[in-house]
Amino acid sequence: MDEHLLREIEIKDFKCFKDFKADGFKRVNLIGGKNNVGKTAFMEACYLGINTKIKKDFFHSLLVLELNRNPLKEFEILQDTNNFDFKFSDSKIKINNSSASASFVTDGLYEKPKKTYNEGVKEFLDFYQSKEKPLNIKNNSFISQTSMRQNYIVDCIDELKLLQKWDYLNRALYDSFQIKKIDVIKNKVMLLKDDTFLDLSEFGDGLKQFIAIFLSLYLNKDKVIFLDEIENGIHYSFLDKLWEIILKISKEQNVQVFATTHSKECIESYARVAKKLEDEDITYIKMSKQQDGSIYAGVREYDILENSIAQDHEVR
Repeated sequence: MDEHLLREIEIKDFKCFKDFKADGFKRVNLIGGKNNVGKTAFMEACYLGINTKIKKDFFHSLLVLELNRNPLKEFEILQDTNNFDFKFSDSKIKINNSSASASFVTDGLYEKPKKTYNEGVKEFLDFYQSKEKPLNIKNNSFISQTSMRQNYIVDCIDELKLLQKWDYLNRALYDSFQIKKIDVIKNKVMLLKDDTFLDLSEFGDGLKQFIAIFLSLYLNKDKVIFLDEIENGIHYSFLDKLWEIILKISKEQNVQVFATTHSKECIESYARVAKKLEDEDITYIKMSKQQDGSIYAGVREYDILENSIAQDHEVR
């Protein structure tokens, strides 16, 4: 397995996780479990741990996650630091053999001690919002339904064109939705449907989710991406096509994928397509809460997942 891939994770005192460990991850990993069991928190911890090569990256990653949760606020979130998860200042996240700490947020943002924590955060934000170095919270590796802003997709389409993969997206859109073309016209994402260009906003969330996932796979070669609530807005009849795209492109681009789902149909589709493609580099991770309140992640590899589906065992 390549060095950039996440193989194991330890989480201490982060959100619902007190002392958590899990390993055995493969190229594509689907996470299921009941509501409020920590699926999204697990993905956020992985994302934060991976994106902490330098201290300021940890804070930057928190901004990305906050914008995913509150997309309509745009930069207004920067005026109220209480929106961020800074209360987890003692959290520890360990990815493979590399440790990160949420204490980076408090002790690594500025060189000289400040009278108050908020004063230090404000200075950091002022620095990144300055004209010389504006804050850049563009992100294409943590995808949720709320992260699909128009300007984000515009930038990603431009990058896809530079990679000469634009035709691949058009082909996928036509095969799945009978959309002839996607393009940026007058700085808006437009789709050619029945010989008429329509604004992306006129289409449902499922199509937007499909586009965002496709873009993320191609723009993160040799990296790790996180797809939160992957089935949201996508009709069950399109799930096989979606998983086929994810499995094929992730293998081609050497991208590791973590995705969450609430849907039994999504899990069954995942197993069905993996079997069809003979792709065994997958896992299904069932998260559950134990009697003592701790969270357990049961990692099922390809063979175990196939057997569970075949015997109609509960997999959600």
